[in-house]
Amino acid sequence: MAFIDKNQADALVQIGRTGTLGRIHLNRPKALNSLTLDMVRAIAGALDRFEQDAGVAAVLITGEGERAFCAGGDIRALYDGGPQDTSAGRVFWREEYVVNARMSRYAKPYVAFMDLITMGGGVGVSAHGSHRVVTERTRLAMPETGIGFFPDVGGTWLLSRGRAGDGKSEIGTYLALTGEQIGAADAIHAGLADSFVSAAALPELAERLSQLPADADAAQVSAAIAAFAETAQPGPVQGNAAEIDAAFAYDTVEEIFAALVDSGTEFANRTLATLRTRSPTSLKLTLELLRLAREDARLEDTLEREYAAGAAVLAGHEFYEGVRAAVVDKDRNPQWRPATLDEVTDESLAPYFAAAPERVFS
Repeated sequence: MAFIDKNQADALVQIGRTGTLGRIHLNRPKALNSLTLDMVRAIAGALDRFEQDAGVAAVLITGEGERAFCAGGDIRALYDGGPQDTSAGRVFWREEYVVNARMSRYAKPYVAFMDLITMGGGVGVSAHGSHRVVTERTRLAMPETGIGFFPDVGGTWLLSRGRAGDGKSEIGTYLALTGEQIGAADAIHAGLADSFVSAAALPELAERLSQLPADADAAQVSAAIAAFAETAQPGPVQGNAAEIDAAFAYDTVEEIFAALVDSGTEFANRTLATLRTRSPTSLKLTLELLRLAREDARLEDTLEREYAAGAAVLAGHEFYEGVRAAVVDKDRNPQWRPATLDEVTDESLAPYFAAAPERVFS
């Protein structure tokens, strides 16, 4: 890329500037650009640099390779740490969450090209931005209930807001509990992205953004993106919005299951089959976090709660079993404990809502 000098060729995060556009490029393609602590710190440093540079009108984050924008945090590294010492995982999340919050209130337009796989932590470094671009190749998900975790990086904030941030749809609840992958149209419909642009047009769009005047505002960035934007064909989630809103409006997972059983449609049956593979603990924890986040006035409050829950997850069983089954042994057969929803009690969930060993925000 033109903004990268030879000294950054091997950097996991390449940082530079083209015209008035600050560039952050994730460069770990063999690992699907999964985030490490050093990468989070490099992104934080870039945000500092561009915010202070009067010649930078906007910031663009992109990912290297033909497979992913960013598949999330490096969960294998968290797995390898084990429950005996969770300090490294807690440090990673604290610094990552601070970056997520900063992106949501960044002083300059923050543009994300959410092309290809965009999951977990990849959603965290994109969907909190002011201008979120998806393509026909976008595969977006928060799949954490499948690995004994929950949608973090502010995921419970994003997914609790519903369409247009009004909290009046349950699309986010559906996505959070099932971990379903969605494309561009459904990402926009769910309020996780703003514009659909063909992947082939992204380089030209980046060039157009780099030509904006240094004092360009968010409206000028939006206009530049709009010149390339197209209308995506409605996706399957949008097509099933009415059934999703009806079934996922309940405040217990058991009631959601019952509503899907009563519905009996092909979509409901597929959804039930997916939910039954997820960690029962993660399902109940995720739903409670979503409902609490819906009442939050600040993203930081949600992230603080997610951090406390994550610290408890690292000290338990489900996450390590989920990662073992999905990433380490790859047998796709996690042995959840507890194994059923009935066994997940208020008492067993209480540790996830206890105060964390330290705070993320002062």
